Amino acid sequence: MPLLHFHLVKGRNPEEIRTLLDAAHGAMLAAFEVPERDRYQIVSEHDSNHMVIEDTGLDIPRTNKFVLLQVTSRPRSKEQFAEFYRLLAEALQQKCGIEPSDLMVSVVENSAEHWSFGYGRAQFLTGEL
Repeated sequence: MPLLHFHLVKGRNPEEIRTLLDAAHGAMLAAFEVPERDRYQIVSEHDSNHMVIEDTGLDIPRTNKFVLLQVTSRPRSKEQFAEFYRLLAEALQQKCGIEPSDLMVSVVENSAEHWSFGYGRAQFLTGEL
């Protein structure tokens, strides 16, 4: 936890996707200080005409390397989120050749009772986590 859902334009090979996921995981570990195996990532690939991602009038250039990341997380500080955005943009540029202009992140916060990692139990509430 958090749950990271990546939306990508189709066309990346498995190695490129794994590098992207590893880079994002490293940024999350550093910014949120979660355990190494706290890794929940999903990739959805879309035809380029199935993603319309503009720039809210900010004149941000976009390419087919665009990454939309939806993060579902328990509450974290503004500083932690800002650090995650920064580290993620740096890691994707350095390790994947994805320009910071091709990254958009949206966060949805929820609470401890909204998570079950298995066995039909809410591990944050039972004290298992």
